[in-house]
Amino acid sequence: MSSMGDSAEENFETKEMDARSLSSSHGQEPYVHKVGIPPRQNLFKEFQATVKETFFSDDPLRSFKDQPKSRKLILGIEAIFPILSWGRSYSLTKFRGDFIAGLTIASLCIPQDIGYAKLANLDPQYGLYSSFIPPLIYAVMGSSRDIAIGPVAVVSLLLGTLLRSEIDPIANQVDYRRLAFTATFFAGITQATLGILRLGFLIDFLSHAAIVGFMGGAAITIALQQLKGFLGIEKFTKKTDVISVMHSVLSSAHHGWNWQTIVIGATFLAFLLLAKYIGKKNPKFFWVPAIAPLISVILSTFFVYITHADKHGVAIVKHIEKGLNPSSVKEIYFRGDYLGKGFRIGIVAGMIALTEATAIGRTFASMKDYQLDGNKEMVALGAMNVVGSMTSCYVATGSFSRSAVNFMAGCETAVSNIVMSIVVFLTLQFLTPLFKYTPNAILSTIIISAVINLVDYKAAILIWKIDKFDFVACMGAFFGVVFASVEIGLLIAVSISFAKILLQVTRPRTAILGKIPGTTVYRNIQQYPEATRVPGVLIVRVDSAIYFSNSNYVKERILRWLMDEEEQVKGDYQTRIQFLIVEMSPVTDIDTSGIHALEELFRSLQKRDVQLVLANPGPIVIDKLHTSNFATLLGEDKIFLTVAEAVAYCSPKLAEDP
Repeated sequence: MSSMGDSAEENFETKEMDARSLSSSHGQEPYVHKVGIPPRQNLFKEFQATVKETFFSDDPLRSFKDQPKSRKLILGIEAIFPILSWGRSYSLTKFRGDFIAGLTIASLCIPQDIGYAKLANLDPQYGLYSSFIPPLIYAVMGSSRDIAIGPVAVVSLLLGTLLRSEIDPIANQVDYRRLAFTATFFAGITQATLGILRLGFLIDFLSHAAIVGFMGGAAITIALQQLKGFLGIEKFTKKTDVISVMHSVLSSAHHGWNWQTIVIGATFLAFLLLAKYIGKKNPKFFWVPAIAPLISVILSTFFVYITHADKHGVAIVKHIEKGLNPSSVKEIYFRGDYLGKGFRIGIVAGMIALTEATAIGRTFASMKDYQLDGNKEMVALGAMNVVGSMTSCYVATGSFSRSAVNFMAGCETAVSNIVMSIVVFLTLQFLTPLFKYTPNAILSTIIISAVINLVDYKAAILIWKIDKFDFVACMGAFFGVVFASVEIGLLIAVSISFAKILLQVTRPRTAILGKIPGTTVYRNIQQYPEATRVPGVLIVRVDSAIYFSNSNYVKERILRWLMDEEEQVKGDYQTRIQFLIVEMSPVTDIDTSGIHALEELFRSLQKRDVQLVLANPGPIVIDKLHTSNFATLLGEDKIFLTVAEAVAYCSPKLAEDP
C-alpha cells in the first residue's frame, strides 16, 4: 500500500474510528467504530422538519416545485378540484365503463336509500336526496375512482340512534329533521377541518380489529331492527340492544305478526340471497346482485298493488315527496340548545363516516394501483356533507356494497357517481309516485341482505390467530353494540384501541440476546433457541423509544432480567454477570425521563459491581446522551456501534477478572 494511501486511511480513521485496541485471539488490534454524533441542527429547521414529517409526510407540494406562478395556480385549482386534472384525458371508452357502472349502482342505491332513510328515522325522500347532491360534489372534488357515495347502513343507524336520544322523531318530526341537518353540517365541518389541517392520522387510532367488531355488531343490530318491517310488527321497541329487540319481537308473536308481510319478506330475502350467491360464485354475473333489489321492489310493489295486500295489514311506503332537494339552510340550528347537540352528534357521525370511506377508498386504490390522498378525500367528503346539509341531505359517505359493484361493473372515474346522481334525479322528478305501494317488508329485506356482508367472521378468526388483544378489542366493540347500544359499542371500540396504544407505549417489549453460532449476530434467544449467551455478559434489547411513560418500567425490567440471570448463574456455578449490554437499535428516541432512568440504572449497576455498556444508539438518542452528559458519566469508551464490538470489549475484562 502506498504512503499516500496510508496517510488518507489514517485521516479517515481519526475522523470516523476509535483507535481503542482490543486483544484478540490473533494478537491483532482491530478498529472499533465510534457511534457517530449527528451535527447540530438549527432549532427552527429541526422544528420545521418535525412539522413537515408529522403533517406533510406525503410532500403534497412536490408537484409545485420549480413551476412558474401561472402553472402553480393551475395546479392549486386542480388539487382542490381533481376533475380538472383527469377530465382532460377523459374519453368515450372511459365513459362507456362509467355509464354502465353508474346505471348499475343506481339500481342498487335507490331501494337502499329509501330503506336507510327509515333507519335514520327520516322520510324516504331524504335518502334519495342524499344520493343526488353529495355524489355530484364528490365527483368534482374527490380523488377516488371507485368509491360510490350515498347513505350507508351503519351511519344511518348511528345517526338515527343519537338523534332519537335527543328528540322524538314521531312527536317532533320538524325539530328532529332540523337536528339531522345540523348534525350533517357539523359532520362535514369535522371532516373538512381534519383534511385542511392534515389531521387525517387521527382516524387511524380506531384499530382495524375494533372497526371489524363495530361493523359486525352494527350489522346485527340493523338486521334485528328490520324485523319490525319483516314481520309486520306495529308496536316495536325504540331500543337497539338485542335483548330489548328480541323481547319486543317475541312478545308480539301471537297477535302482532302479519303472515302476508312475512311471506313477502321471506320470499324476496331468499331471492336476494340467491342473487348474491350467483354473483359471488361467478364474477361475470356481478350485475345480478346489483339489480336484484330494484327487481324486488318492482315485483313486490306490483304484487301489493294488484292484490290490495295493503288492506290486509301489509305496511307500505305510501308517499315519497316528488321533486328535487329543497333548501335546508334555514333549518340548520346555528344557535340555541340544539346547536351543541348537533355539533356533538355530527363529530361522532362524521368520524365514523370518514373511517368507512377512507377504508373503502384505500382498498380499491390498492387494487387498481393508484395513490389516494387521504387529506383531499376528507376535504371532499366534508364539502359534500356541508353542501348536503343545506340541500336536505343527511350524512353521506362511501358505501362498500355499492363501491364493490361500481368496481366490478368496470368504472373508470368518478363520473359513475354523476351517472348515478342523474338517475336519482330522474327518479325524484318522475318516478317517486310509483313507490307508493312498495311494502316496508321489501325495504327491510334489502337492508338485511345488504348488511350481512358487514359481519366479517373470517376477519375475526384471523384477528384471533394473529393478536389476542386485538380480538378482545374486536369482541368488545361487537358485544358493546349488540348488547348495549351503538354509542356504547363505539365508546368501547375507541377505549380499547387507546388502551392498546397506551399498553404498548407504557410496557414495551424487551428481550435477552444471544450469539447465533458461526456469526457475530446477536438475536432474541426465544426466537433463536440455538443462540448462545456470552458468559458473564447479559445482553438486553429494548424494543421501543424510552419516554416518561415507560422509562421507569424499562429500568425495572432490565434489573429484573439481571436478577433472574444472576440467580440462574449462581445455581449453575457459572461466571457471574459483570457487564450489562443494552442494545439500543430499536430505541428511536429518548426524553429527559428516559435519560434519568438510565442514570438510575447506571448507579444501581455500580452498586452491584456490574458495568453498563450501550450498543448502537441512534442519532437522536446519542445526541441527547451527549447533551445531557450521560455519555461522559458512563464513559464514551462504553458506547459501541454493534453488540459484537461491545462483547469484544467485555471479553478481555472477563479474562482479567473471572
